[in-house]
Amino acid sequence: MKFLHVSEAERRYVASLREAPAPVPQAGEVLIRVTASGVNRADLSQIAGRYPPPPGEPDILGLEVSGVVEVSGQRVCALLAGGGHAECVAAPEGQVFPVPAGLDPVAAAGIPEAFVTAFVNLVVEAGLEAGQTLLVHAGASGVGLAAIQIGRHLGARVVATTRTPEKVPALEQAGADLALHVANTDFAPAVAARFGPDAVNVILDPVGAATLPGDLAVLAPRGQVILLSTMSGARAELDLSLLMRKRARLVGSTLRSRPREEKAALVARFRREMLPAFESGRLSVTIDSVFAPERAAEAFQRMRENRNVGKIVIEWAR
Repeated sequence: MKFLHVSEAERRYVASLREAPAPVPQAGEVLIRVTASGVNRADLSQIAGRYPPPPGEPDILGLEVSGVVEVSGQRVCALLAGGGHAECVAAPEGQVFPVPAGLDPVAAAGIPEAFVTAFVNLVVEAGLEAGQTLLVHAGASGVGLAAIQIGRHLGARVVATTRTPEKVPALEQAGADLALHVANTDFAPAVAARFGPDAVNVILDPVGAATLPGDLAVLAPRGQVILLSTMSGARAELDLSLLMRKRARLVGSTLRSRPREEKAALVARFRREMLPAFESGRLSVTIDSVFAPERAAEAFQRMRENRNVGKIVIEWAR
């Protein structure tokens, strides 16, 4: 089979298609012929050597695919710990779920990592409820747009931020009640002006150091900040007195490194609670762009330069 090998030179990506034997499914796995694979910032971190796959998982890049199960012909999506940017992948059965009825099979590659991540952190970790207020940073990313939609689907009010003014309409289209362009991360005054002080119950934050002070400023008593990544840096100053006064929770969260058994349980719950919303049209995948494998370097560069609105996918076959 062909798979993508991507390296970096002088801040540009170089991608090539290489050959490897097709994976042989082990017990509890299924072989999937890949239709499309989603590009994620985790791929960029792995290329840079900062985010290796968990032990025993494929070294090939790629955390999500849509495709066809080899033995049954069923169209499926799969959440992976590696191996997705290839013509075939052996996926854990518990992390595989059907492509929602009526959804384009290429677009379906944008569901697993983005929507399962948003679901796990908003529903399982934070217990977001109707009537609460959710703040989503980096709202025009795949995870960001998924989180906005899931928040609205659950009946929450949603604030979303972006550093790029041209991306604000995408946040509004996804359902944000307040979409903010924040050039200097000073979002707190606008949130307070709209919803009042200390109004945000749950914050989904992949930015990290730069946004954490503002997060605490707008957080409601007993609110929660879910930290997904450290795009602005991993070290931050923290006002511990404010954290204690608000009885707030800071939650660090990753999905890739969780055991397969835990991910299977999360995917099963996602399938029950969220998949019907794709079929009804309440949830949808925002596709930024689709690239052939031969143009994969352009796809990774587009993500690195923060030009995407929604998911970038690699199309392998129809």
